[in-house]
Amino acid sequence: MLTELTNDDDRGQVGIGTLIVFIAMVLVAAIAAGVLINTAGFLQSSAEETGQQSSDQVTNRLQLVNAVGEDITDTGVGTVNLTVKRAPGAANIDIGSTIAQWVDSSGSYDLTVEDGAERTADGENFGVTQVQDDDGSISESQVLNDPSDRARLQFDTSAIRGSNLAEGSTATVRLNTQSGGTTTVRLVVPETLSGNSAVSL
Repeated sequence: MLTELTNDDDRGQVGIGTLIVFIAMVLVAAIAAGVLINTAGFLQSSAEETGQQSSDQVTNRLQLVNAVGEDITDTGVGTVNLTVKRAPGAANIDIGSTIAQWVDSSGSYDLTVEDGAERTADGENFGVTQVQDDDGSISESQVLNDPSDRARLQFDTSAIRGSNLAEGSTATVRLNTQSGGTTTVRLVVPETLSGNSAVSL
């Protein structure tokens, strides 16, 4: 009768091979999991950043309180004053970083706030003065940091477009804040300005 011989060395080699394959599979799975986790984290942070920026563009904008035309002559309105405040839900708004785009029949003009303490209106800049400001944030740093803050934005029409806004003419002012929030103001000059020192636009 033949006796079956078993080689313990062969059995040990098979066990080591299986262990190596198992370890390789675990490493591959770990690397894949790491890649997936990193990708998911990156996508989540990108989505949160995009969502925050989109929210800022909607909420962090200026809201018009009133629009008034002044310095009226026989050629039309010489100065446009826009009183603005923070829109509901908006964070602090830096007017100094706000860009105003003036559009009318004569063309399109981009205006900023002049550096320095004067902040007066001319052909390239719009002026900024405080209307209501309890802590001086507007006069010092041109920032609306309270819902009660009111600022007056002044536009010199003759310096911007080369002539006053005539009777019956229209213009559009777009105020774009640092966060990307946009406020569009449509100005309509009354058909008759005779005898008025100021008019609502």
